[in-house]
Amino acid sequence: MLSLEEAQSRAQDLVTAARRAGADAADAVYAGNASTTVAVRLGALEDVERSEGEEIGLRLFVGQRSASISASDMNPKTLATLVERCIAMAREAPEDPYAGLAPEDRLLREAPADLDLIDPSEPAPAMLRERALAVEEAARAVPGVTNSEGGGASNGRSQMALVTSHGFAGSYAGTSHSTWASVLAGTGAGMQRDHASHSARYLEDLEDASAIGARAGERAVAALNPVKAGSSVMPVVFDPRIGSSLIGHLIGGIVGPAITRRSSFLLDSLGQALFDSSITIIDDPLRPRGLRSRPFDGEGLPVARRALIERGVLTGWLLDSASARQLGLAPTGHAGRGGGGPGVTNVHMEPGSVTPAELMADIKRGLYVTSLIGMGVNGVTGDYSRGAVGFLIEDGAIGGAVSEITIAGNLKEMFRAMTAANDLSFRHAMNVPTLRVDGMTIAGG
Repeated sequence: MLSLEEAQSRAQDLVTAARRAGADAADAVYAGNASTTVAVRLGALEDVERSEGEEIGLRLFVGQRSASISASDMNPKTLATLVERCIAMAREAPEDPYAGLAPEDRLLREAPADLDLIDPSEPAPAMLRERALAVEEAARAVPGVTNSEGGGASNGRSQMALVTSHGFAGSYAGTSHSTWASVLAGTGAGMQRDHASHSARYLEDLEDASAIGARAGERAVAALNPVKAGSSVMPVVFDPRIGSSLIGHLIGGIVGPAITRRSSFLLDSLGQALFDSSITIIDDPLRPRGLRSRPFDGEGLPVARRALIERGVLTGWLLDSASARQLGLAPTGHAGRGGGGPGVTNVHMEPGSVTPAELMADIKRGLYVTSLIGMGVNGVTGDYSRGAVGFLIEDGAIGGAVSEITIAGNLKEMFRAMTAANDLSFRHAMNVPTLRVDGMTIAGG
């Protein structure tokens, strides 16, 4: 894998070659990653894997025509061929009035922020094996756990460099450390499966392996002997580990391409109150050690902390340059690369003012959902229907496990009915506290 300096230099060479070959504008992005993973099962080593990969992509413009091409071979001769092919592709492409690099006057001109994303330590495979054994051992030690799908530990490094023909050049890197376990409880047809994991930029921030494993085991055992939930309309409380999926649907509805295609359930919601005024949702690309932190976006624009939802109100769309031009707006610093389109970084919902127990205290009968199944969500209408696993809530307390249930509603109605507890913690790239949504339709056996 190239160093950051080498990667940025290679991207610069590719852009320079594209301009010399006749491109009116171009940018090049390098992405590299390397990781080591150790997996165990039933106390025995199952797999040790070392992977390393890198790719460089060129995007160029000939008038209003554009093309993109990528390669994993960093040989200069290969990159020269890449330019020739991309020029030929662009000349045959249809014209796009919205194509082009980001506005030059909006490019990041300062030195990229230091977001403390690189842990200098790199655990040896023996240390990863020790952590993998520890997490699985802790999970299997929970009474009621009868089998294991394994435990594992990994560490890795990823890096990115971007160069444009109109004056931007930058690069950054980040490390990651992860631990996970997945186990089974019970026997026969009554077996239940659950898991736990944690990831962090720095090893010192990673949760203890024994705690992760114990949580995986306890979750699997708690799901044993599920009862019937019946069918009704009732409050649903979402555990923080899956409540973030609701915010993911919000994000999908406010990205530029969904708006330009007029295919979003939030199409006419700009500036409107989608949530209760107690709800604020933040995107923060500059969070130190954040799992998705970055000092600039995929087009070289500066990034900043931003409220996507401010006291319940939708503040704007997430735009790259192409979707911004189509809408007659300015790009927002949310551009991605690699075909992913615009998107978010570190997202969280600010905590509410009550504890999870207080959030549930007045629920006579409801559901506490810990896992969701399937993808029955319509991004155009907002209709929501997903399989769910969790626990009954009776008289304000979490009771017996339930499974084979479906929860349904409409996302806009769910957003309006949402209440947040005060138990926010930053464990993932997208974090929410415990969430309550009243008035959902439940179908169960």
